[in-house]
Amino acid sequence: MSTHSKPSIVFAHGIWADGSCFQKLIPTLRAEGHAVMAAQYGLDTLQGDVDATIRTFGRVSGPIVLVGHSYGGTVITHAGVDPRVAALVYMAALGPDETETSQSQQDKFPKTDVFKYVEVADGRVWMRPDGVACFAGDLSPEEQEVVYATHFAPALDLFNQKHDGIAWRLKPSWSIVATEDRTVHPDLERSAAKRMGATTVELKSSHVPMLSHPREVLDGSPQSSWRSHGEPGP
Repeated sequence: MSTHSKPSIVFAHGIWADGSCFQKLIPTLRAEGHAVMAAQYGLDTLQGDVDATIRTFGRVSGPIVLVGHSYGGTVITHAGVDPRVAALVYMAALGPDETETSQSQQDKFPKTDVFKYVEVADGRVWMRPDGVACFAGDLSPEEQEVVYATHFAPALDLFNQKHDGIAWRLKPSWSIVATEDRTVHPDLERSAAKRMGATTVELKSSHVPMLSHPREVLDGSPQSSWRSHGEPGP
């Protein structure tokens, strides 16, 4: 367990991904003195993903800044009620309220392009190779190939599952809106951020700003203060 004086950072990934999607952020955060962990979970059940994220809290010291990408926003919305969490960061992310699931929140906005390029097999929702451009279109062709080769399919009913606890009603929140997102609708991201009262920045990015714009994710004003939230004063 870390004894860092800076807040710890815990990441929660979305579907078609795992914790390695934050690989371009982690070295800088660690160099700055943050303890960092990326939760790894199976995308089988929302309960299981939330529980796995909370277990990760035990590997770092509080206070924790909890960062969720895409469906990871749903995960941190519920896991973030844990008292060790000081702040939340939503990155091109969902952020349901008490009455919503991941799916019902999305259903309030136009359907995005990526869902034209999926197929269901073995009870999982897989992204087809021609869907990667909707998911990570501002990455190089080589990086897009890696995204596809490592994508991890969620259970078919994952987005229809509910969980108790809405952390953004209790904790300060930041939001990174990806204006060119073709996976989570940018207007959903804006609406969720407004509802949360989140400190918000917009980036001209695909759905994966942590891969295509890592420096802006870390340093773009005004959201850069999320890295120091909970840090002891002088």
